[in-house]
Amino acid sequence: MKKHLVLIVVLVSIPIFLALAVIAIALTVYFTTGKSMQKTNTASSSTTSTAVATKDEIIAQFSGRDAQQWGLDSTGVKTKLDTADKVIALTFDACGSEGGSEYDEDLIQYLIDNKIPATLFINSRWIDANPQKFEELSKNSLFEIANHGTLHKPCSISGKEAYGIKGTANVSEMVDEILGSADKIKNAMGISPKYYRAGTAYTDEICPQVAKDLDEEVVNFSINGDAGATAAAATVRDKLIGASPGDIVIMHMNHPEGGTAEGLKLAIPELKNLGVRFVKLSDYKLK
Repeated sequence: MKKHLVLIVVLVSIPIFLALAVIAIALTVYFTTGKSMQKTNTASSSTTSTAVATKDEIIAQFSGRDAQQWGLDSTGVKTKLDTADKVIALTFDACGSEGGSEYDEDLIQYLIDNKIPATLFINSRWIDANPQKFEELSKNSLFEIANHGTLHKPCSISGKEAYGIKGTANVSEMVDEILGSADKIKNAMGISPKYYRAGTAYTDEICPQVAKDLDEEVVNFSINGDAGATAAAATVRDKLIGASPGDIVIMHMNHPEGGTAEGLKLAIPELKNLGVRFVKLSDYKLK
């Protein structure tokens, strides 16, 4: 009788032990695979991040090249949002320099009060002249901060001029012009700007290539909204009302004496009534 009981216990126990063994193997495979996948994902993330070229690498790559183009829409410069959506991107330059370091508080406050997002292209010297205002703007989620250069120079490989302002003389100066302001923005915000607009917005076709190697995209505009902050309010309004889906508008936030703010106030309600939405550059792919 006892032998029969022992035999029954053994026979009953075998399936239980087998089941436990299968569960143990399954758990081991699960956790091992999970850790392996986690390591793979981590490695993938690090390898897909954009590598920024060094200044020496860029000089070696582009020195001796001759530029064939000069203007506001050289090859590689983005001027529109790549969309048919009824949206426009408002961009505002703060150019720095003597006479260019003011702050149009009325304009910016109107954007804030009406929850209008915008991309702000900030020059290094403007930051130096307005550190507190820059900090406030950089912390406001309505705005994204972009790079408007260090000394507000046109972006040239050979020193070409625009509006009487001499451009960067060579590749080395081009890199310094882009990186000087980018580094200042990064030190203040903890992140590097994604977009660069040269002083005067003039570039050759080498500039966008150099900027790309520095992990920035050169962005100009399809609508000149305030003619360098010289346009009257009515003109600013007319320019904005004429915008089409995907347009990028350039205006200025460093000349409170100009007609930009008042023109904007005239245009925004009309544009909203037309169903137009306002976006940042980063909300859409650019073309």
